[in-house]
This record gives sequence, structure tokens and C-alpha cells, in this order.
Amino acid sequence: MKLQGIFAPISTPFTANGEELAFDKLAQNLTAYNCTGLAGYVVCGSTGEANFLTWAETERLFAAVAEHAAAGKLLVAGTGIDPLGETILRSKRAAELGYHAVLVRTPHYYKPFMTPAALLEYYGRLADASRVPVIVYSIPQFTGVDVSAELAAKLAQHPNIAGIKESSGRLAIIGEIISAAPRNFQTLVGSASIIEPSLKLGASGAILGLACVLPDLCAQVFEAARAGDSKKAEALQMTLDPIGKKCVSETGPAGVKYAMDCVGLYGGVTRSPLLPLSDRQKLEIEEALSTAQAAAAH
Repeated sequence: MKLQGIFAPISTPFTANGEELAFDKLAQNLTAYNCTGLAGYVVCGSTGEANFLTWAETERLFAAVAEHAAAGKLLVAGTGIDPLGETILRSKRAAELGYHAVLVRTPHYYKPFMTPAALLEYYGRLADASRVPVIVYSIPQFTGVDVSAELAAKLAQHPNIAGIKESSGRLAIIGEIISAAPRNFQTLVGSASIIEPSLKLGASGAILGLACVLPDLCAQVFEAARAGDSKKAEALQMTLDPIGKKCVSETGPAGVKYAMDCVGLYGGVTRSPLLPLSDRQKLEIEEALSTAQAAAAH
């Protein structure tokens, strides 16, 4: 499986009260994304507020995105949950719905006991049972569990573990994983601030919350890097840095959703306990977005 290019971790649209899924808005967003340079979609990831969804809602989202995604877009389902058995069931259902791979975050509730040995067993048994390739999801700022380069290299030995999404934002660990793992093990970066340097090190692509807002601009960084146009890739990276910081790093799903609203997509509200943005945060996102769009046009 080729995990190359930029993937959008689809934002989950809710009705105004945050209680119901807004499937009409999801279809509208996907219609717009289908016309962009995105390589595919990740459904029910961190940007999609996966931890605030019931399994019934998750399953309906998997089905809806599969229905509306354009042919040729790679579909990745976020199926990770701490109990291994439930993760296996969710992964099997995603495969039945037409997904090409599953993205599985590290189990983390019993953090002191989530040792490399425990993670090796968890992912190994999952990969044995899954009908589609597994992508390991390391996001230590949320889970408190890190995937080291040594562990990634061991996980890479399993034929059904295709790669890793590394979202710590640390370029050094990206380089260590790429150096330690076999060449066919694909590393996807999860931070918009290091797309270009990660690609230069050998990353295969990125899964970016910012791609929900500026899909084509994010895709252009990948295309420029792949074409060997370092000057253009670096300039695009600099353009994306401020807006990525404001609408992803500093404000999370609420910031992504507000920025989506600003560009004509549907973001809407987040679910509690995530709070809405302050007026100041909204203004900062608007200013950063305007600057990025002006720089891109120039």
C-alpha cells in the first residue's frame, strides 16, 4: 500500500447543539475535498473528535465518507480504542465498508504498563486479525505514550503494519524512525509545522488537521517536495506555519472548525468538553488565514 501524499483527518460535523451528526454538511465538505489534491481521508481521528463519538456514530461516519469519497481517494479509518478486541471488531467493520487501512492510536489508559512489549503484542495481534493494513498512531501529547524508533522498527517487521503516523511534532524522532525502520515502512507526519523537512528526510506524506482547511495548499507542499523544488516547498511551508499554529496547535478541533467556516466549508461546533473559541482566538485565526491565502496567491 502506498501511503503517499496529504491526507485530511475529516472533521466531524454536528448540528448546532452538537448532539447529532450533520451528514448533509459532511457530504458538502467531501464534495469540495474530492476536487482537491488530497490523497485521501482519515475518518474518526483526533481532528474528528473520535473520542467523543459513540460506536454507532462512528460506524455511520465510516459508511457516509465511503459513500461520498471520490474514486481514487485512499480511505483510512480511525479504529483505535484501548481494548484490543473492540479495536479488532472496529477494524473488521471498516474493511467491510471499503476502507483501505486503519489508523490505531496507542492504548494509553494504563500508561505505566504500556511498555514496548505490551504495544508489540497489541499491534501484532491486531495486525494478525485485521483484513487491511494497520497504521500505528503515535500522539504522545494526547496519550502520554511514545513510540520510539526502536519500537517502530520492531513493529515494521509485521507484514500487515504498513507505517506510522508520528504526531509529536518532533522532527528528530521522524528522522530516527525513518533511519531505523525498513524502507517499505512508511512514515506519515502529523504536524503541519514540519511537513517539508519531514519529506526531505524520507517521510511518505502527512495527515494534517490543516488539510481540512487548506487542502490544496498542503498538497502543494508535497508536490513541490516530490518534484525536487525545495525552494517552493520551503516557501509554502513558511506560508502554512502561522495558520497551522493558530488553528491546530493552539486551538485544536475548535480552531480547525472555525477556520473551515471562514473558507466556505462547514466546521460548526465541537462537542463538550471542548469549548468554543474566544473572540480573540477567532480574530487571530482570521488574520493568520488571510495572511496565508495572500501569500499563496502571491
